[in-house]
Amino acid sequence: MRILIVNDDGIFAPGIEALAETAAQLGEVYVVAPDKQCSGMSQKLTLFEEMPVRKQPFPVPVRGAWSVGGTPADCVKLALAVLLDEKPDYVFSGVNDGWNTGFDVRYSGTIGACFESVMNGIPAIAFSAKSRADLALARQHMPAIARELIEAGQGPDEIWNVNFPGADVFRGILRSRRLAPQQLYNSVFSGRTEDDGTVVYSQKGVPIGPEAAVPGSDIAAVLDGYISIGTIRAGLL
Repeated sequence: MRILIVNDDGIFAPGIEALAETAAQLGEVYVVAPDKQCSGMSQKLTLFEEMPVRKQPFPVPVRGAWSVGGTPADCVKLALAVLLDEKPDYVFSGVNDGWNTGFDVRYSGTIGACFESVMNGIPAIAFSAKSRADLALARQHMPAIARELIEAGQGPDEIWNVNFPGADVFRGILRSRRLAPQQLYNSVFSGRTEDDGTVVYSQKGVPIGPEAAVPGSDIAAVLDGYISIGTIRAGLL
């Protein structure tokens, strides 16, 4: 099996190394990832700027690794059109630093890369973990989960979405979790006023508590300490 690894946190993020370790147990691994942080870019493409591509050393033995001066979706497009000599069998995206659950998946570059993959007829799995969490739990469970989901298959308009809780609260695995009809993160803005009167704002996401999560959803699962497994429709068909 040929597996393409992408992410939105950048090629030097710890999560992509952990995911490549998992993929290396399943087949040949290729890494094509942004050269910088690209969270929140969804399926954005770089259309009016050049994209530098560099071959990179990688901490896990892989068949090739490249950084791209573009978005996660750009990485998938370049991999398929230019960088790989054969089409991969699967795309793995992540491990994202922060959960991709509920309505927030529409912002996610991790998910956007998976949507780009299924648009090109390649099945994809998105992996995400609690922000700034130790990745030991993900490393432990990803190989078995990846094998399970590959064997199960998916619809042509679907991606698998896997989210890991913090290892300190792990209670098990919940499958068939539906996408919560809500956002996990509420946007909070802070501002400062410059000398010329311009107000400059910055934004951060503050997560809701378990009591506010919709029962049976992916958000409820991760907030209760479970690995959440479910599907997301790309909305193509």
